[in-house]
Amino acid sequence: MASTDTTTEAVAKTDDLAGLEAGLDALDSVQVRRTPVREVLGRKVLPPLVAVALVLVVWQVLVWAKITDEYKLPPPAAVWDSLTTMWLEGTLLGVLWTSVSRALLGFVMALAIGTPLGLLVARVRFVRAAIGPILSGLQSLPSVAWVAPAVLWLGLNDSMMYAVILLGAVPSIANGLVSGVDQVPPLFLRAGRTLGANGLRGAWHIVMPAALPGYLAGLKQGWAFSWRSLMAAEIIASSPELGLGLGQLLENGRNNIDMPGIFLAILLILIVGIAIDLLIFSPLERAVLRRRGLLVKS
Repeated sequence: MASTDTTTEAVAKTDDLAGLEAGLDALDSVQVRRTPVREVLGRKVLPPLVAVALVLVVWQVLVWAKITDEYKLPPPAAVWDSLTTMWLEGTLLGVLWTSVSRALLGFVMALAIGTPLGLLVARVRFVRAAIGPILSGLQSLPSVAWVAPAVLWLGLNDSMMYAVILLGAVPSIANGLVSGVDQVPPLFLRAGRTLGANGLRGAWHIVMPAALPGYLAGLKQGWAFSWRSLMAAEIIASSPELGLGLGQLLENGRNNIDMPGIFLAILLILIVGIAIDLLIFSPLERAVLRRRGLLVKS
């Protein structure tokens, strides 16, 4: 009788362990299904389109209400006419490429400088004590302040543009990485050292993957600073030798009292910033979150 009871308890424990393992496997597994096109359109495409439509409606209503002179607030149709004129003249893509190529190249250079600098500040106490406050101060300094000295140092050329971009973006990227490294659990670092991941190997295999969310946030902010720095430089330092970018387009509109042209330049600057975020940084963020189990595709 006692032997039968013992056997029954053993079978019950085995069933409990099997049930527990099955529950843990169910928690670890992520059910992924292909999202229908209609659902994607309804959740991600339709809301922005509705928002844009509302803005255009309010804009047109304000024009009809004549709250101010038309040369101060042009109708959307006038801005559209400016856009079509640039397209027909073949200058629209050239203006966009001039600014976007400068911003992307400057951002890549800032990435190459800010990443090792951020690692150095995060991992070496003396360097953090010496440079950390300076990086924080540079990040809070408006990038437009660097345009004047950059023009005097380097002249009116692309090198001046890239210098302003670097001074605006490098501190943001470095500080983002420092913040990410500070949030790495010490257990990860000890486990890495136990497995022999020290120095550069530890930084590459342990620190950087663990600090990736903070680092990615720093990259996103670094791009924003790169774009704003470039626009400030193009607006202030206008020269035929620099070519026509979006900043120069905005400044030309001001000089010519061309409000449709000014509104068009502002909208193009906004669209480029949104497009880079949607095409590059948002997919990267989703990939990192999904890999860490923080974003489930339902």
